[in-house]
Amino acid sequence: MSITLTAAAADHVRKFLAKQGKGDALRLGVKTTGCSGYAYTVDVAERIEPGDKVYEDHGVKVVVDPKSLLYLAGMEIDYVKEGLNAEFKFNNPNVKNTCGCGESFSV
Repeated sequence: MSITLTAAAADHVRKFLAKQGKGDALRLGVKTTGCSGYAYTVDVAERIEPGDKVYEDHGVKVVVDPKSLLYLAGMEIDYVKEGLNAEFKFNNPNVKNTCGCGESFSV
């Protein structure tokens, strides 16, 4: 199962990477934290490590480490603006529960 981006998310990532001036891909992962167990991590992928999986959608590369891929396979990343706020929305079919604050999830 792949990881996909909406057109809005891809556009935002392209602008973000251009502003950073380093890396040509987005690194997506998970870390153990929060009341539900896991949280998403988003960063610039400055290099691709052995075992990393690389997806490309709308001309944007997304890099995921093997451990995180277990939790992220099949996910769609969107970027939404609501009033003055803008954020990534993770549509992850693997999530069973989220915490009340929306910062962490369990699978």
